[in-house]
Amino acid sequence: MTAAQRINIGLSKVPAWPLYILGLIPPAWFLYQGLTGGLGAEPIKALEHKLGEFALQVLIVVLAVTPLRTWTGINLTKFRRALGLLTFFYVFLHLLVWLVLDVQILSQIWADIVKRPYITIGMVGFVLMIPLAVTSNNLSIRKLGPKTWRRLHQLTYVTAVLGAVHFVMVAKGFQFEPLIYLGIVLALVATRLKFPAKRAVA
Repeated sequence: MTAAQRINIGLSKVPAWPLYILGLIPPAWFLYQGLTGGLGAEPIKALEHKLGEFALQVLIVVLAVTPLRTWTGINLTKFRRALGLLTFFYVFLHLLVWLVLDVQILSQIWADIVKRPYITIGMVGFVLMIPLAVTSNNLSIRKLGPKTWRRLHQLTYVTAVLGAVHFVMVAKGFQFEPLIYLGIVLALVATRLKFPAKRAVA
């Protein structure tokens, strides 16, 4: 028995539902830090950043599930749905902090969405995540059919790229960290691209 097989046997005994409970800890910790001065002089901006960055990190884990299985044999597929829904939850909180605590003025919110490209990209990414979150259940798979459902959930790659680009554009000045995130996302998305096989020359 290989190491990957032993790991998969162990993982098969671990339920996915505790992830939803554990997933509440990071935003609660970020909020606690914000309330106690742990996020610096601009806690609202810092809270926005923390939630957005953490959402992108979890989304990268979601994208890595299939390549990990292909290259190492370790299968985390049973946890992918929970991780995907948690990603949506973190992005929603990221947006909520911006709407309620940061901007607050409704007219200014719409003006920012229209006039600031990084906000426009972020909002498009969030809107595309909504059908993914709504259909992340067995009933939707049965209603849509596995083929249509899989095609719909290819939007995950689009939202990941948009999220990474949003992060790069939000960063002030030239910073390596957002570019590293973008590079990782593009690399993971590239692993899912299927290129036509070259025809043999007669």
